[in-house]
Amino acid sequence: MNTHTHARDRTVLVTGATGYIGGRLVPQLLEAGYRVRCLARTPGKLRDHPWRDRVEVVRGDVLSGEGLREALDGVDTAYYLVHSMGGGTDFRSADLEGARTFARAAAEEGTGRIVYLGGLAPDGARLSPHMASRAEVARVFLEAPVPAVVLRAAVILGSGSASFEMLRHLTERLPVMTTPRWVRSRVQPIAVRDVLRLLVRADDLPAGTNATFDLGGPDVLTYADMVRRYARAAGLRPRLILPVPVLSPGLSSLWVGLVTPVPPGVARPLVESLRHDAVVGAGPDGGEGDGDRNGDVEGRARAELAAGGHLGFDEAVRLALRRTDSAQVDTRWSSAGRVAYPSDPLPTDPEWAGGSEYTDERSRPVAAPAEDLWGVIEAIGGRNGWYSWPLAWAARGWIDLAVGGVGARRGRRDPLRLRVGDSVDFWRVEEIVPGELLRLRAEMRLPGRAWLELRAEPAPGPLGERARTSVYRQRAVFHPDGLSGHLYWAAVTPFHGVVFGSMVRRIAARAAQDRRRSGRAQSGSPGIDV
Repeated sequence: MNTHTHARDRTVLVTGATGYIGGRLVPQLLEAGYRVRCLARTPGKLRDHPWRDRVEVVRGDVLSGEGLREALDGVDTAYYLVHSMGGGTDFRSADLEGARTFARAAAEEGTGRIVYLGGLAPDGARLSPHMASRAEVARVFLEAPVPAVVLRAAVILGSGSASFEMLRHLTERLPVMTTPRWVRSRVQPIAVRDVLRLLVRADDLPAGTNATFDLGGPDVLTYADMVRRYARAAGLRPRLILPVPVLSPGLSSLWVGLVTPVPPGVARPLVESLRHDAVVGAGPDGGEGDGDRNGDVEGRARAELAAGGHLGFDEAVRLALRRTDSAQVDTRWSSAGRVAYPSDPLPTDPEWAGGSEYTDERSRPVAAPAEDLWGVIEAIGGRNGWYSWPLAWAARGWIDLAVGGVGARRGRRDPLRLRVGDSVDFWRVEEIVPGELLRLRAEMRLPGRAWLELRAEPAPGPLGERARTSVYRQRAVFHPDGLSGHLYWAAVTPFHGVVFGSMVRRIAARAAQDRRRSGRAQSGSPGIDV
């Protein structure tokens, strides 16, 4: 039942709507009756979300300030869900500048409240750069003119979350594991549905609330405890955990990257957040605020946030597993990612627009209609593979991991359906025209920019022939950066016949095979409802 009786009169802004939390928060806010506006650097990534036609989208960037005035115009509450999870040396200054720019714009536009989701860490501890950045951003908002509600959470458990994927794959793939000291730190995990509920509820807090609130579920566990309890909840044999004296976060993140789909650049901040105890100070409403600005408002706010139960660890894991197994994963940790900037060349541009361009184009007739061929194309990657030499794709993924890339094991959000912005192993969906075109942009480390286009076309000829056959077209495009890019293309070209050639043949064969199976199913015994 909707308890937000005032929501229909309020407008909220969600930044980071293309990310894991933001993509799930938007439908929750809509269900509660809010008018929702999204700020997105690449609005096209929101195009295929089921709630897209119910929200207003503004193109903008918190770092440059582009679009902020339009996005914040008339906004009652702004949700700031922008984080830097990857590597790089300047993420901390970028995070800080983005928060300052946003806070300044919110004050100028008369925004009533900023809600920020940060990380839970003990006060006074020597924090990692990523955790310190979260604390700095929170401080910017708490000291800004616009009142801020800062929610801090540790491990968030939900289908598709980076923390859950890391825990799941470590436990499922390693019956025996040697572990560093951080597995003995005490943490208070929380289910993603509770985080979303509290984010929505943050708008119900008394006006003027300017405080930090720590979020956590009912269980306080070590990471080793979580591994053991996950194994039990998933029906696995008990896991043997052998602690080792020392293993740095850098080495731990590489180890996590080897065993799980979470690449080292994302695993490192997760590991670093586990180096210290991450426990709510006094239940799920702990934290500190600004007493000078709040008076007794903070106490009422804490009571409001503390109301309502939280899912325990075991139930949160079982729920996440059910949604994962049934392919009902709304967003994944890899949802946020760069698609393209307007200045980037696209494979549809003429050659003069982006400089040098190399292509590998192949096509093949298919003994199946275009809709059957499209089903194979849209399901490519992840567990379904790439219909080519598996060792070549695996080797490319290992090489990418070794040089600090994402690797090839991110998988897919959904095994059969794709939308713009989805990650598919080390690719990202840049464009999709259902039934016709899938364009993937490479996110592996390359001396240039690369795309892979897969098309399903009806076969030319009489209408009856077009209904039974189709043509598969495949195009790889590479824009090299400097001499190294040209040398790279020259080095990999000899392998294209094996990799891309077999890919064309096997995709065509798979579509024809699926068609034959479908035909046999349809010609089964009459009178049986299948």
